[in-house]
Formats: sequence, C-alpha cells, structure tokens
Amino acid sequence: MTGDEVQLPPIGSALLGAAGVAAIWTAGGLPAIGWIAALAYLTVSTALLLRALHVRHAVRFGWANVVTATRSALVGIITGLVAASFVAPIPVPLLIGLAVPALALDAVDGWVARRTDSITELGARFDMEVDAFLLLVLSAYVAQVLGPWVLAIGMMRYGFVVVGWMLPWLRAQLPPRYWRKVVTAVQGIALTLAASGLFADLSGVLVAVALALLVESFGRDVVWLALRSRGRVRTRSRARPAEVDAS
Repeated sequence: MTGDEVQLPPIGSALLGAAGVAAIWTAGGLPAIGWIAALAYLTVSTALLLRALHVRHAVRFGWANVVTATRSALVGIITGLVAASFVAPIPVPLLIGLAVPALALDAVDGWVARRTDSITELGARFDMEVDAFLLLVLSAYVAQVLGPWVLAIGMMRYGFVVVGWMLPWLRAQLPPRYWRKVVTAVQGIALTLAASGLFADLSGVLVAVALALLVESFGRDVVWLALRSRGRVRTRSRARPAEVDAS
C-alpha cells in the first residue's frame, strides 16, 4: 500500500458508520444531538488514526485493524444512540444489536493479528482506545438507570491518562497481561446486560462486580508501575521491528 492507500480503510469505516447513522436518522429514530455526537466521534477518531498512520509511516493497514475499524464504526452509531437517549427514547434492541458485535469483534481483531503475525503497538493502541470509548458510552447509558457511579467504568481509563500527565512514571510501558483483556470484556458484557433491561434486578450487582474487577486491574497496574519507578521490577527489552506496520 502507498501512503494514500493505507488511509482508505479508516475513511471507509467512518463512512460506514456515517451511513448507519444516516439510516437511523432517516427512519426518524435519531434526534439531532444523536447524529451530531456520532459524526463527531467518527470524524475525530478517524482523524487521530490517520495522523498516527502518517507519523509512523505505515506501509499497510492490516486485516486486524480493518476489524477494529469496523468496531469503531459500530461505536460511532452507538455513541449517537446513547447521546439521543438523554433527550428521547431510543430503540434498545438496536442499541444491544450494535453493542454485541462491537464487543464480540474485540476477540476477532486480536485473533487475526496473531494469525497473520501482525501485532503492532499502533494496532494494540487502536484496539484499546475503541474499547475505552465503547465502555464510556455504554456506562453513560446505564448510568441513567443505575446512577452516576456507573460512569466510573467509562472514566477509569481516561482518569488514568490524566493522572499520567502529572505523574510521568504512570506513562511507562506496561507488560502484556491477559487478565486485563478479560476484565475489559467483563465490563462490556455487564454494561450491555444492564442496558438490555433483561436482568433489571441483577443489573446493579453485575455492574458493581464489573467495576470492582476494573479497580483491581487498574490498581495492579499502578502498583507495578510504582515498583518499576523505584527499580524494584525488571523489564525486558524488546527489539523493534525493521518495518513499520499498522496492522
């Protein structure tokens, strides 16, 4: 791929998301605040991704990132629905119908990256940011029913980043940890179940347990980073790949 061609998949996914928003809006199911929020997410996220590809001089986008970009398009539509839910009722089955594949595809992009031997820092970061924003919008929706404490799930990642601006040692590279992915998946499942209303009596418990697991996971990372900053843990150096790959 040339520099221009590598930009086509992100732009295509943004257009896919915009088409979905337009379809819902045309059907009369999305107030103005909804499509504005959706298009804002799609525009900003695509611009940031294109900038990252340019900075890294990416030579190809990769199928794993195509899957993640598809998830991002779904997140854009979900963002529109959740924003609209603050001013008008929304079709909950549609919200759940979008959230389920957005969550399920989180396992697919990692599998594709491993199968194609195309795991990269950019791909992992792209996946993580899509996860984080999906949890943010789902927690915003569920918080309308269970209370503002649910927003802690969606804000945890962003709070960690903000504190990292003030405490540089929090910005160090964390080692891969499978449990981190499991906890992220649990957040999405718990929030989606709560949003569906199918288990109304248990929703609070499910989300509270998910939040507790998230606090534990972030807490473990903070402790590891604190020990690392004091030289109490050893880190392994990793060789950099000779070719920049965006997959």
